Amino acid sequence: MAMDDHQSKVQRLYEACDAVFSSGNKAGLPTLTQIRWLQDLLGTDAADVGIDVGGGSERSSSSPPGRRFVSASAFTRITYVHIYERDDFSIGVFCFPAGATLLLHDHPQMVVLSKLLYGSMRVKSYDWANGPPCSGPRKSGLARVVAVDEVQEAPCKASVLFPRSGGNIHSLTAVTPCALLDVLAPPYAEDLGRPSTYFSDIPIPSLPGTPYVGPELTVDVDIMYN
Repeated sequence: MAMDDHQSKVQRLYEACDAVFSSGNKAGLPTLTQIRWLQDLLGTDAADVGIDVGGGSERSSSSPPGRRFVSASAFTRITYVHIYERDDFSIGVFCFPAGATLLLHDHPQMVVLSKLLYGSMRVKSYDWANGPPCSGPRKSGLARVVAVDEVQEAPCKASVLFPRSGGNIHSLTAVTPCALLDVLAPPYAEDLGRPSTYFSDIPIPSLPGTPYVGPELTVDVDIMYN
């Protein structure tokens, strides 16, 4: 798909998402080539989405003269800046003040691409450990650790998570004021079985071991290997 060099970065991202996630595309999950294309297009900065981090000194060269910006210091609590949404995908920005946490939550049946626009963030993430995705929202289960207190710092490459891999269940804590540009495909929709569900993580402790002292076990080697 050809991109107009005069388009804004957000417009280019929208058109790419439209091409990849459109309901007319019945291919299922996006291909690796499509994911890399979207990750490249997520190479934006705060100014590209109208956020002024540096008092006007770091505004994007592609921004039109006279365009208004919101100061990053204006976000005193976690704030979602809506850019676009429809049934197939949504685009928006989560803005965090330092120390704020978005609690542990999942992304049922979703592909999510995220780009840290400025600042640094601590990520804890999990994937469900076993079983196929439930037909309805999942409320509990055994999960495997993907990342523990992994610190991401802008500028960095866009990350991607899938319905069953990549850290689909995660919590986000702002180490410094920061913002995360998110593409959700498809977005949350409770009536369609994609509610936003929050979880508590309960570690399973390692159990102490001891040698077995019961009756000796006789193993039939022929059965094992036939």
